[in-house]
Amino acid sequence: MKELNDGKPRKIKDARAYSFTLEEDTTNYGTYEKGGIVTQVKQPKVLNFKPLKEAITDPGDFLLSDFSKFDRPPLLHLAFQALDKFISELGRFPVAGSEDDAQKLISVASHINDSLRDGKLEDINPKLLRYFAFGSRAVLNPMAAMFGGIVGQEVVKACSGKFYPLFQFFYFDSVESLPSEPVDPNDFRPVNGRYDAQISVFGQKLQKKLEDSKVFVVGSGALGCEFLKNLALMGVSCGSQGKLTITDDDVIEKSNLSRQFLFRDWNIGQAKSTVAASAAAAINPSFNIEALQNRVGTETENVFNDTFWENLSVVVNALDNVNARLYVDQRCLYFQKPLLESGTLGAKCNTQMVIPHLTENYGASRDPPEKQAPMCTVHSFPHNIDHCLTWARSEFEGLLEKTPAEVNAYLSNPSEYTNAMKNAGDAQARDNLERVLECLDQEKCETFEDCITWARLKFEDYFVNRVKQLIYTFPEDAATSTGAPFWSAPKRFPRPLQFSASDLGHLNFVSSASILRAETFGIPIPDWGKNPRKMAEAVDRVIVPDFQPKKDVKIVTDEKATSLSTASIDDAAVINDLVIKLERCRANLPPVFMMKPIQFEKDDDTNYHMDVIAGLANMRARNYSIPEVDKLKAKFIAGRIIPAIATSTAMATGLVCLELYKVLDGGHKVEDYRNTFANLALPLFSMAEPVPPKIIKHQDMSWTVWDRWILGDNPTLRELLEWLKAKGLNAYSISCGSCLLYNSMFPRHKDRMDKKVADLAREVAKFEILAYRRHLDVVVACEDDEDNDIDIPQISIYFR
Repeated sequence: MKELNDGKPRKIKDARAYSFTLEEDTTNYGTYEKGGIVTQVKQPKVLNFKPLKEAITDPGDFLLSDFSKFDRPPLLHLAFQALDKFISELGRFPVAGSEDDAQKLISVASHINDSLRDGKLEDINPKLLRYFAFGSRAVLNPMAAMFGGIVGQEVVKACSGKFYPLFQFFYFDSVESLPSEPVDPNDFRPVNGRYDAQISVFGQKLQKKLEDSKVFVVGSGALGCEFLKNLALMGVSCGSQGKLTITDDDVIEKSNLSRQFLFRDWNIGQAKSTVAASAAAAINPSFNIEALQNRVGTETENVFNDTFWENLSVVVNALDNVNARLYVDQRCLYFQKPLLESGTLGAKCNTQMVIPHLTENYGASRDPPEKQAPMCTVHSFPHNIDHCLTWARSEFEGLLEKTPAEVNAYLSNPSEYTNAMKNAGDAQARDNLERVLECLDQEKCETFEDCITWARLKFEDYFVNRVKQLIYTFPEDAATSTGAPFWSAPKRFPRPLQFSASDLGHLNFVSSASILRAETFGIPIPDWGKNPRKMAEAVDRVIVPDFQPKKDVKIVTDEKATSLSTASIDDAAVINDLVIKLERCRANLPPVFMMKPIQFEKDDDTNYHMDVIAGLANMRARNYSIPEVDKLKAKFIAGRIIPAIATSTAMATGLVCLELYKVLDGGHKVEDYRNTFANLALPLFSMAEPVPPKIIKHQDMSWTVWDRWILGDNPTLRELLEWLKAKGLNAYSISCGSCLLYNSMFPRHKDRMDKKVADLAREVAKFEILAYRRHLDVVVACEDDEDNDIDIPQISIYFR
C-alpha cells in the first residue's frame, strides 16, 4: 500500500496493539501485505480565547477540580467580581472578622447577581461569601505555592506551545482547611507579626498549634525543599515547643539545581538535608530545624526510635521510591501518626492524606508493577529506542564495571574465585571466566592502540556479526511453529552495518569506547587519541577477521526467559580449561595489577560515558531501522531520569500544606480531607475524599488497621491468652517475628504458659531487646467460639 508513503498524517480508528483502520477510502490503493512502520503524530489545535472583559460576563465552562463542589466556580466568579467592586468603592479590602464588611460584600454580590440576565445564581451562599470576605486580604503560602505551580506551567505553555492551555477560568477553594470550630472574631486580629495574614484567616489558636508542632519531613530533594520553604513561611515548628526534623542520606548533584531551589552551584557534593535546613533557617530564623543524614528504615530504628515517633505531631513524606514510602507508612500506622504523602512525575502530581482512624493507609492500595521489556526483546528483537538504550546501559556496565570488578575479585583471591565458578558449573560461571580471561590476556591490551583494536572489534561483534548470526538463524522468510511469519510486528528485521571511519557515529563510538577501555586498564591516552583524523587512521589499520555464521546457534526467543546464557553439557570441562588459561595469564601479570571499574555517571559530559551509551544505542537502532536519538535524550532514558519540574512540585506541596492546617487543627472529619491527582499538561485536577479504612467487627467490638492492642505489666503467656479469651477470642498461634512462641497443637508449648512473653521472645525467637525498646510486638491468630478465624490487630507487649 505504497500510497501511504507520502508522509502525510492520516486519521485512524479502531487502534489496537498491532493494527488500526484508516479513516479514508482505500479502494484504489495497492494491497497491504505485511510490515510497515507508522508513527503517531499529534495534530495542533487552535483555541479561541475571549478577552477578559468579555469573558467576565460570559465565562463559558469552568475547569473543575472537585466534583463535590460542582456549583462552586460560578459562585467564586461572582465573589471576585463583588470583591473588585468593594475595593473600588471603599478603597480597601474587607477586614478579617468584620461582620459589617462581610455583609457589605454579600450585598454587592447579590446586586451583581440580580443584574445578570444569563447565568444568574439561585443561591449566592452567604456563608461561603462570609468566609471569602474574612480571608480576602490574606496571601497564604500554600495557596500561592499551588497557584504559582499552575500559572508557572501556563507560562511555559505560552512560551513553548507545548501542552494544552487552561481554557479559560479556573477557581479553587479550600474552605475545609478553616478551623472546624467557630473562631472568636478577636482571634483574627493582627499581632504585628510575620504571620498576620495567616492569623486573619485561621486565627491565633491554630497559628500557635502550627508553631508548636513537631514535624518529621522525610526527604530533602525537590519536594523536600519546597516543603521546607512552605513550612518556614507558615511558621510551622517556629515556636518554643516546636521542632522539625528532616533527614536525607543523599548529596546534591548538578541536575538537582533545576528544581531544588534551596541549593546553589557551590553546594554540589554537600548533604542535601544540611544545606536545605540552613536555607530554610535563613528564610525564617525562628525555624527550629534539625538536619540528619540517615536513611529511614529498619537499620536506623535506633535513631528514629519509639520515643521519636511517639512525640511527633505529623509526618510529611518527600520521598522518591515506593519501598521507603511503605516503611514510613507502616511506622505511622504503628504509632498512629498522620502522614501527608505526595509525589510528582513530570507535569503530574498526586497527594494522599493518611489520617489515623479516618482514612486507609498508603500501603492499603498499590499501583501495578511497571511492565519491563522481555530480556529477549532487549537483546535480540528491539523495536523502539528505549530497548536499544536499555541494552546499551547493560553492555556499558558489563564491559566497563562488572567485568573489571570480576577481574579484581579473581586477582584478590584466585583459588576462592575459581572454586566458586567450578562449584557453580553453569553457563553464567563460564561467561564470567571468559570475560575475565579476555581482560587478562595482556597481549591484547598493553597500549592505547590495543584499546582501539578492542573497540573496533566490539563494533564488528555488536553491529555486524551478531546481526549476521541472527538473520542466518532466523531468515527474513522464517516462520514460527504455527506457520506465522517469525518477523512479524513488533519484531523488526535487522540489517548488519558496514563500518566506515568517515561515519561520525561509527568513529565516535570506537573513539569513546577506546578511551574508557584504556581507563579501566590504567593506560595513558595519547594526545592524538582525541583527534578525529588520527583516530580514523588508527581505526582503519585494525585488521577485522571475516565472520561466518554458525549452525545450531541457540538464540533465546522466549519472552519469559530470565537468562540469555545457554547451558551446555560440557560447561564443567570448559570451565576447567578456562581456569588453567587464567592461571597462565596471571603468571605474566605485573605483581600489583588491578583494573579500575567505571561506574556510570550521567551528569559529567566530559567522561565519555554517555558517548559510549548513545553510540551503542544508536548503532543498534540503525540495525533495526529505529529512529536515533541525540545524547540528551539518551541521557534521559539510559540515566533513568525521572521527569521532574518545579511547577508540579510547587502545586503538590501547596496542596499538602492546605491539608496540614486540617491535621494540626485536629477536629476535621474524613469528608473534609482531600486527595488529589493533577496533570498540569492537560490540565486536569481531580480531588476526592480519602477512602476510609476497612472496619472489622467482632461481638460488640470493632477495629481497623489503625488499631493496636496494648498489654502492659510484662504479662505471661497464660495472662495474654486469658486477656484474649475475655474478648471472646481463642488464640491458637502466637509468633514474634518469624518465630513461633505458642501453638495450641504442640503439647510441649503448654510448658511455656507461666513464662513472660518477653522472656519467651528472648529465649525462643532470639529477640534482642535493645536499650531503647520498651515493648515487643506479637502476631496472634485467633478464632471465635464458632471456629471462625478473626483477624485481630497487632498486640504490643510492654515490659518496661
